[in-house]
Amino acid sequence: MRSYLFALLAVAGLSACVPTYPVDGPMGGVGTPVPAAAPAPLAPRQAASNFIRVVSRVEPMTEEICRARTRGVNCDFRIVIDDRPGIGPNAFQTLDETGRPILGFTLALIADARNEDEIAFVLGHEAAHHILGHIPLTQQTAMAGAMMAGILAQATGADPAAVQSAQRLGATVGARRYSRAFELEADALGTEIAFYAGYDPVLGAGFFDRLPDPGDQFLGSHPPNAERKAQVQAVVAQLRGF
Repeated sequence: MRSYLFALLAVAGLSACVPTYPVDGPMGGVGTPVPAAAPAPLAPRQAASNFIRVVSRVEPMTEEICRARTRGVNCDFRIVIDDRPGIGPNAFQTLDETGRPILGFTLALIADARNEDEIAFVLGHEAAHHILGHIPLTQQTAMAGAMMAGILAQATGADPAAVQSAQRLGATVGARRYSRAFELEADALGTEIAFYAGYDPVLGAGFFDRLPDPGDQFLGSHPPNAERKAQVQAVVAQLRGF
């Protein structure tokens, strides 16, 4: 049981940092978070150029803010591109085996961004997850949920397979307990990062307009898009002194 819990914990730590939006797929299951196509995508060369410029400006700001607001945290971000074919627009934050923070972008997301502000906002958002310590916090709540569900299942006389099933459900519920709050926190800090790097986070949040709205789903991992855009606008107004 203990080794199984550690496996669940590792999965929770990765998935907590992937901004997935559950939408109905063709078979009624969970679909891939693909933003709706906009009428004027950038040329590949322009999209690549935008990404390079954003990284050169935003990465130093993420590391500066990370060092200023944390203690004993690795702030040496590594930015990677997931160039596997067929992968939809997505960005994620995780840690490598040494604890170095990794910020990943798929080629589809880079191509879908309509301006540098959108890339800057997404980069700031993913970096914020690391700065705010969301991976270990999510792992803790997932572990607690899995343990509690497993104990309750064993107490009712469930067989080993049923106990493991209960642990999986408990880990999912635990991992999502604070996921919406974590996303809004990352939006707020990501807004600051993009703003201080010289970008317009309100314009960058236009990315939400092309994402399926997760709405107010029970155990949903992300808040409604309108709530996230309002969060960005409120933080920018505060930063501008309004």
